[in-house]
Amino acid sequence: MTSFYLDLKAFERRLTEYIHCLQPATGRWRMLLIVVSVCTATGAWNWLIDPETQKVSFFTSLWNHPFFTISCITLIGLFFAGIHKRVVAPSIIAARCRTVLAEYNMSCDDTGKLILKPRPHVQ
Repeated sequence: MTSFYLDLKAFERRLTEYIHCLQPATGRWRMLLIVVSVCTATGAWNWLIDPETQKVSFFTSLWNHPFFTISCITLIGLFFAGIHKRVVAPSIIAARCRTVLAEYNMSCDDTGKLILKPRPHVQ
């Protein structure tokens, strides 16, 4: 094999290894986002069905529903911390690699495996 193919194989191996190593952390971030989102939705439901919510001021109603308030603040904080990027990190890496590899008539799947496209015929 030529060094070109060896380099391609090394690049593919490193890319798949990197994407594979991101998967556990991505799974944990997804679980955290799901848990906080469900807590926020549950707290919002309880906050909205409470008859006292309509009778008191906004801040008093938030004070009366600390579960909703804390979960909502946590959700907002997670988004400011960049959880939306951490949840889709492997997809971002694969998409950026596809952009670069398109210049060389190649692509890759979501796991990092290279896809060699046929050469265009020049006439």
